Amino acid sequence: MNRAILRLPAEHPCVEGHFSGNPIIPGAVLLDEILAAIERARGQPAGAWVVKSVKFLQPVRPGDELAMEFTAASSGDIRFRCRIGALEVVTGLVRV
Repeated sequence: MNRAILRLPAEHPCVEGHFSGNPIIPGAVLLDEILAAIERARGQPAGAWVVKSVKFLQPVRPGDELAMEFTAASSGDIRFRCRIGALEVVTGLVRV
């Protein structure tokens, strides 16, 4: 199992105008950060990867720190999950 910490700064450009007064990080931004972390850990470009599934279980707010875990299977699938503390916020499966 691999681990990574994702930090999404409070001043991230996606926050401006995104639910003013109660901002959340958009799912596309979260997924981009997750794929980039997997890419860095594996040393393999994510360009040809296929996102098989992703579930956004809880909102992620600007400034949150996500603890990410992922495992790679011999089939080429990578399962990931992200938590804020004990709260699971994102899960998914990527085909490499």
